[in-house]
Amino acid sequence: MDMTDLAQRVSAGERRALARAITLVESGREDHRAQAAELLAALPQDRQAVRIGLSGTPGVGKSTFIESFGMMLIARGLRVAVLAVDPSSSRSGGSILGDKTRMDLLSRETNAFIRPSPSQTHLGGVARRTREAVRLCEAAGFDVVLIETVGVGQSETVVAEMADLFLLLLAPAGGDELQGVKRGIMEMADIILVNKADGDLKPVAVRTCADYSGALRLLRKRAQDPEGYPCAMTVSALEEDGLAEAWERMEALIGWRREQGFWEKTREAQARYWFNEDVKQRLLAQLYHPEARVALAALSDQVAAGEADPSSAAQHFVDGLKG
Repeated sequence: MDMTDLAQRVSAGERRALARAITLVESGREDHRAQAAELLAALPQDRQAVRIGLSGTPGVGKSTFIESFGMMLIARGLRVAVLAVDPSSSRSGGSILGDKTRMDLLSRETNAFIRPSPSQTHLGGVARRTREAVRLCEAAGFDVVLIETVGVGQSETVVAEMADLFLLLLAPAGGDELQGVKRGIMEMADIILVNKADGDLKPVAVRTCADYSGALRLLRKRAQDPEGYPCAMTVSALEEDGLAEAWERMEALIGWRREQGFWEKTREAQARYWFNEDVKQRLLAQLYHPEARVALAALSDQVAAGEADPSSAAQHFVDGLKG
């Protein structure tokens, strides 16, 4: 496989080449990792998209929102990529990967690209190689990259380290749902969107939005936020109501951060974060070498049999890796 040719085809916006490239970077094979590094190095470095992280409680309508929001952006002349991460089974390791079927209209658009990926064992609601998939989508010329995470309330909020904006999608509800959303997620959100603000639920959605707005005012204001942010808004993905206003608020926040220099600082901090994460992952990969796995299994048996203390056994194993 010629990585230079693949990089050129990705840069030209070929969807099939982009799908092939993402499959390559998601692979855990050692030879594929080397090819992926070569591919990423050959991509243009000057293309940037607006990266939007999106999370929400189950059943809130994330797929419906993404489809309606994506169709609206395409109607405005933008190219939209969707990286949807599905949770993997801890038993079988499988994922449903049904996002394309839930976004029927968007999946047929030539200016849209939808890629479902399994989360596998990676924490934080994103696949391990989602960051590299984002880079590929940017190189392919997409203007907006939507990163749909697995769920809400996890302590690992990794998506914040690869997105320019973070949207929290919630349904009309009472105080129970507000209490169920962890403070960390609330503090990370740039805009809270109360979805399903239509029909009989519209008055409920308005009240819920007011509750969230009050909760946001109690949080400490962040340096990278202008006046009025973070904020809460009501939208109806089903009726496509409020989507244009939400995009206007996003554009206003992005523009302010660019003018104030926060955009570049955030991208630099994210690059440092992912460099450190890649180093950690490469160190962890050493555990899967055949010799290391044999030594780990032997020490594990000793600990289980009460023949060795867990802490001393762990130290012995680490010392063996150093040697």
